Amino acid sequence: MTVHRIVCTFFLALLPSVHAAFAQQPQPAVPPTSRDIHLDVAIDSKSGLPPARLTQQDFTVLDNKAPRPITSFKIMTSAEDPVSVIVIVDAVNIPYPVLAWSRQGVEKFLKANEGQVPYPTAVAVLTDQGIQIEDKLSTDGNALSDSLERHTIGLREITRDSQWGALDRMQICLKAFDQLVAFAPSLPGRKIVLWISPGWPLISGAQIEISARQEQEIFNQVVDYSTRLRQTDLTLYDINPIGASESLQEASEYQSYLKGVSKPYQAQFGDLSLQVLAIQSGGLAIEGNSDVAGTIQKILADAQSWYRIAFDPVPADKPNDYHHIEIKVDRPGFTARTRDGYYSNSLAANPAH
Repeated sequence: MTVHRIVCTFFLALLPSVHAAFAQQPQPAVPPTSRDIHLDVAIDSKSGLPPARLTQQDFTVLDNKAPRPITSFKIMTSAEDPVSVIVIVDAVNIPYPVLAWSRQGVEKFLKANEGQVPYPTAVAVLTDQGIQIEDKLSTDGNALSDSLERHTIGLREITRDSQWGALDRMQICLKAFDQLVAFAPSLPGRKIVLWISPGWPLISGAQIEISARQEQEIFNQVVDYSTRLRQTDLTLYDINPIGASESLQEASEYQSYLKGVSKPYQAQFGDLSLQVLAIQSGGLAIEGNSDVAGTIQKILADAQSWYRIAFDPVPADKPNDYHHIEIKVDRPGFTARTRDGYYSNSLAANPAH
């Protein structure tokens, strides 16, 4: 057995315990939903200018390439539907020379507009010891900045250079993400999570051997995250503060995992990477942008209004059946951005299974 195989066997064995540890904690129940799939849809334009208000007739929903009837359509604004924001500074994966700059960028955003942030916000720092998320959100940016300043980030025990360090960092990140997903149902309305990070380690590739049982475990985790993010109305954004040259190299690695996983044998650790989870949730992976404050402001400006669309999905005849979603906009120069898929009859998200 190769060293890579031994390492992956050890780490993959942790996945069930990581999920179970947070599943045992009391979690607010997700409100029951109808059979319809509900989506928050943002509109991107080539010109960068927002479009005039679109109507239901401007949208076509494709479920596994088949057009599906839209059952409800509404133009949403943050004034009528609350938006909750969590900003996470990833001190586990950001290199030390960039960490202070990233933290200052978050503080610059918090102190802008005379210290008033646009939506109720919480800040958190991910360290080797895990993540702590404030359970009370605030629009007082100065108070939030003071809270961020109180976070002590000491010398890291886990390095970014070794294979063992990558495994340890991946474990910390997955535990933190489980905690985030468990916490999300307690927040009102739409949830926007801004994870300041170059991304989690990509422990995948031709040299990594995993068994069929391990592929099934990763697949279950992918289904669980996809379902819970959709049910809790959470959109994830990854803001990479590292320079463009390193970002482009990492982008070429994670992009091969963006296609949804439909079968357990297709599952790899790369399917659980931060950038992949962000894009599949309807958010963005923003690479090589050192203007952290400006990037946050631009993302939250998009949250001022959006479209909420529900559609009647294709009937499912088996559990954990993956469906790819596409939304077409009948307006030149405009594209729709939303979750890229869902799992019907998702058993992995139910702790009883």
